[in-house]
Amino acid sequence: MTIIIILLGFAFGFFLQYSKVNTFNTISKMAILEDFTVVKTIATAIGIGAILLSIEISFGLASYHIKPFIVGGIVVGGFVFGVGMSILGYCPGTMPVSLGQGSIDALAGMLGGFVASFAFTVLNPYLQNLLGPDLGKLSLIFNMDQTSALHFLFVFLIGTLFIAISFWLNKVEKKKDFKWFYSALGISVVASIIFAVSDRGLGASTFYPYIADIITGTTDNDYFIKHVEKSGSYEMIFLMGAFLSGLIFSLIKKEFKLKIVHENWARFKGNSNIKRLIWAFIGGFILLFGARLASGCTSGHIISGGMQLAVSSLVFAVFVFAGFLLTGKLFYKK
Repeated sequence: MTIIIILLGFAFGFFLQYSKVNTFNTISKMAILEDFTVVKTIATAIGIGAILLSIEISFGLASYHIKPFIVGGIVVGGFVFGVGMSILGYCPGTMPVSLGQGSIDALAGMLGGFVASFAFTVLNPYLQNLLGPDLGKLSLIFNMDQTSALHFLFVFLIGTLFIAISFWLNKVEKKKDFKWFYSALGISVVASIIFAVSDRGLGASTFYPYIADIITGTTDNDYFIKHVEKSGSYEMIFLMGAFLSGLIFSLIKKEFKLKIVHENWARFKGNSNIKRLIWAFIGGFILLFGARLASGCTSGHIISGGMQLAVSSLVFAVFVFAGFLLTGKLFYKK
């Protein structure tokens, strides 16, 4: 099983690289509405993935793994996550891939994420009463017969809508490059295989508290045992495959290069390596603290949850992009 998980992570990393959706330049340009690759890829992965997952479930090959709609955690965590994502220019799942390609700022972001994850573990007992209320595991299709024609029709229509929005955005950009579509298709297939083979959803952010809590010895608590240990160990292996993908393909293509300051950062913030590393650390801290508040990230909440049409994940996505775009407007000024 370990080899399978590594291969799935390797494929995930490849599809992220194919459309460069893992890079700082691509993500930060989305924050200032200059590049829609990120949202096109995510929306299409949700659309195709929702259709594939509904077929899997109807044949008994997979099951739902919907995250509960804990209102405070989803709303506040989503917004905070978006702020961190905008400053950092990476997501929890894209940092290992970019690190494999030589992006040292991604490593700084990961370190910030480890510190934030440890802080959340310590603060978790005091935060629980502030994150509610818990509305349960809600989905737009939960009350439908999963083998009914109505179920398939509804999922197909919603999935098609997500895909259509992506193509409309591509038309708005007046771009003829469709690498984002092939990346989204690949990511949705990888996510669907994970649902079937591993009986869980695609995810990345639990890797950070898993490593942080093991290093600091804060594993003897209910939070780690119930919410971190199993998923974190899986995601560590998965992201190891993603890191190797970034490293190997960048070496094959002779594009591996140690880099701290990327073009879009230099454009707004200058060429200081120290400044970039400090902000990457801060962004990583904010990003992962938001992810732990909401119990998920772009892959584990937005893509996996979106494929299940989970209410918690769709609301999370709204607040992520609200924080992401607002921070982009305020943070990236010439």
